[in-house]
Amino acid sequence: MTGSGEDWLSDGLDVAGADCGLWVSGADYMSGWRGAREAADRLNRALLGAGFELSQVRAVASTNEDGRGVVRVAGWPDAVERLAVLLEVVTSGGDGGTA
Repeated sequence: MTGSGEDWLSDGLDVAGADCGLWVSGADYMSGWRGAREAADRLNRALLGAGFELSQVRAVASTNEDGRGVVRVAGWPDAVERLAVLLEVVTSGGDGGTA
């Protein structure tokens, strides 16, 4: 899943993480990453459908040190606040937030 332009990965959102350089011999990083990529792509499609720009907030596929897939959400604070409000509205179910 890509954004509107080819430079969407270098738009200033640091998505590498602190442990991005750790590798364990024998860990199947590709399998974990592929699963995370599918989940991140699905979330990115949902974000686009909700009116977000991937240059503001997006899901990023990664793996942990054991090769297990990880999806991180990276975004500018204002876009993440908008996402939080949207999720709060959806989960409240109209009952005052006691869902």
